[in-house]
Amino acid sequence: MLLCENRINMIEAKKIYKYYDQLQVLKGVDLHIKKGEIVSIVGSSGAGKTTLLQILGTLDKPNSSKSAEDQVSELIINGQNVLSMNDKELSKFRNLNLGFIFQFHQLLPEFTALENVCIPAFIANKSKQETEIEAKKLLDYLGLSQRINHKPNELSGGEQQRVAVARALINKPSIIFADEPSGNLDTASAENLHQLFFKLRDEFGQTFVIVTHNEELANMADRKLVMVDGQISNHL
Repeated sequence: MLLCENRINMIEAKKIYKYYDQLQVLKGVDLHIKKGEIVSIVGSSGAGKTTLLQILGTLDKPNSSKSAEDQVSELIINGQNVLSMNDKELSKFRNLNLGFIFQFHQLLPEFTALENVCIPAFIANKSKQETEIEAKKLLDYLGLSQRINHKPNELSGGEQQRVAVARALINKPSIIFADEPSGNLDTASAENLHQLFFKLRDEFGQTFVIVTHNEELANMADRKLVMVDGQISNHL
């Protein structure tokens, strides 16, 4: 496990609340995650794990508390107060600083592996030539150099997920958010993906926040956060 005591905080979240009508999903979550740390978030279905991940990843926004104290949420990512950004600023920040890996890879079926990987860089207005060179390097690194011109339906589940990993890495983000990343994979592919996360952290210094029901992956992390009923009950 990585020793992170002397590293700066990559994520600082305070008083994160989330309501859907009268249903309170998050109840004032506080957490910090160090640069280069791999943190898993576990808990039963409905505990609020994915909602928390979406807010940390700026895909959703917290609500103010409905309590009398009127506590205000705070979310600092890589030194930036993301809750103060407008939609345009936030989209740019997300594109350049955050990467996402989901259980269902969300690859576009009409595009090749190479084209799928390039999409976030094209959104950031990076040059086509430089982007394709970097995408090919990533796909080669992930053992997919012979599959760059294949479309998703021509790839195995494990290959599709590695393409999704390359897509998450193309803009060299500081943080990778993963939501059940191995939930749709066979055992061997899941184990390979888990090892890949640690290899990427060791070689590129990225921070990983992983929501998972996979106990093996959760226990491999530098720190495991257990969510119960909208709150983090303990830090392991």
